[in-house]
Amino acid sequence: MRVRVFYHDKCFDGACSASLFTRFHRERIAPAASYEYHGLVHRAGALFDESHFTGDENAIVDFKYSASPKITWWFDHHLSAFLTPEDHANFLACQQQPDCAARKFFDPDYTSCTSFLAHIAETKFGFDTKPVAELIHWADIVDGALYESPEAAVEMAEPAMKLTLIIESTEDPEFIPRLIPLLTEMPLAEVLAQPFVAELLPPLLERHKAALELIRQRSEEKDGTISFDITDHPLEGFNKFIPYYLHPQAIYSIGLSKSSFRTKVAVGTNPWTKVEPAKLVNLAEICERYGGGGHARVGAISFPPDREEQARAAAAEIVAELRAKNPS
Repeated sequence: MRVRVFYHDKCFDGACSASLFTRFHRERIAPAASYEYHGLVHRAGALFDESHFTGDENAIVDFKYSASPKITWWFDHHLSAFLTPEDHANFLACQQQPDCAARKFFDPDYTSCTSFLAHIAETKFGFDTKPVAELIHWADIVDGALYESPEAAVEMAEPAMKLTLIIESTEDPEFIPRLIPLLTEMPLAEVLAQPFVAELLPPLLERHKAALELIRQRSEEKDGTISFDITDHPLEGFNKFIPYYLHPQAIYSIGLSKSSFRTKVAVGTNPWTKVEPAKLVNLAEICERYGGGGHARVGAISFPPDREEQARAAAAEIVAELRAKNPS
């Protein structure tokens, strides 16, 4: 059996979910299966190309729902999991069919897709999660921004943080598919020590320092909301906690950046804010207005690379809205 695993690309939780799905599927479903990996990114326009769904089984983890009948497994935890009402209706109809419901799962209350997948694999299929406890632990910390401090998030002492930096920054399409199987085969420190991984870290740490200084120069905090525009310095990714490291009293951050395939508006809530959760704005709902999505506390909107002005206008509108709703 040939299984194609589609995962949220350039995302630690996406890579961990793909690795955990592989180990679970091999141990509990098809011991002789082979696995291939294909990254998915949030971008303007169609997110899926059905011509890629060529496996005997096709799985999507940590990414939006596809109503394609070729998708045999789906796990997600994002509030904005469904692109259209029709997709949501298709999923609800699937849940009324035992065979379909037994392979497609959604729960936005889970911190990470990895921990959600682990729960389903353990409780419904008898999968032993103890050997992958470290991976599940760090997927929750990274995807839920559960760091003890901004310094822990930005200074990146832990192996998981360094792996996150590499995963979010790599431009090599073969790197993450090569990395994925290792994440559930060895401790994260050993994964980081693999030569093809370790050699990438020093220049990325230098790039990280440069991004920190750039955002230091460009960011402004006013009425509880940070804003910055670094579109003139294209980056494939940057540490999303830098704004709060620089402006620890802020509540929200709106960052405008550009990469090779999109112009991105990143919208986030300071994980260390003292504001009561009930007073915080649901950022997923804001992002959905512009065709984006995410979680209640963090989201993003993707525009084509040549739609920079449209992205800038959206960012300005969101900044104004959040500053007007400052709960402090």
